Amino acid sequence: MKILSPVIIALLAFGFMLSSCQNTSENEQQAEAQSNEEATLIQEEVASEVSTVLNVNIATEEELAALELGKMLTKSILEQRPFLEMNDLDALIDIEMDKESLYKKIFVPQNLNTTAEADFKLIPGVGDRMAHEFEEYRPYLNIQQFRKEIGKYVDETEVARYEQYVFVPIELNTATEADMKALPGVGDRMAHEFEEYRPYTNMDQFRKEIGKYVDDKELSRLERLVYLKAAE
Repeated sequence: MKILSPVIIALLAFGFMLSSCQNTSENEQQAEAQSNEEATLIQEEVASEVSTVLNVNIATEEELAALELGKMLTKSILEQRPFLEMNDLDALIDIEMDKESLYKKIFVPQNLNTTAEADFKLIPGVGDRMAHEFEEYRPYLNIQQFRKEIGKYVDETEVARYEQYVFVPIELNTATEADMKALPGVGDRMAHEFEEYRPYTNMDQFRKEIGKYVDDKELSRLERLVYLKAAE
């Protein structure tokens, strides 16, 4: 019977350990992906029970009219959108209007990574403490991170309500389909088009390709939701 040398035994042991580590890593990645998927499904179920806040940039004329904003304000909204910041819409609203009640119905989703802390307080029910928590966990890499961190302070229903007012911009070349569809007003079709033209080398390419499917106003709105990582 041939006896294996210590060197060969060591190499075999190392190979076994390496294979075991790789399998463990793959299992951990699969478990994490499954956990994220399950969390997303739970969040979607909770969100379905929360009163819908209209994204003012994509609401139909009929939806706006149903809010009884008045003909002049409705006309101004339709003419001036897309609003790139909530402050732009807020400036249109008469100071005597009940903004708290109105913003429970319509809003311009705010960028979690760039919005000033004070501006988060335009969200109904968000005061000094919660506005601070929104800013505390920057930079957000995805909406799941927002759910996790803010979920430390409020229940799932309230997180789902907040989520209608905010978004996490995505990196065009690396974002998952789920991250794309978490953006305001981005569904299956547009998420597919975002992914179809990868890799993007610059934002001009994004404008050219996505501009085949939407008009200039919608392109301006979508451009606000995405970015490209600087080349290393």
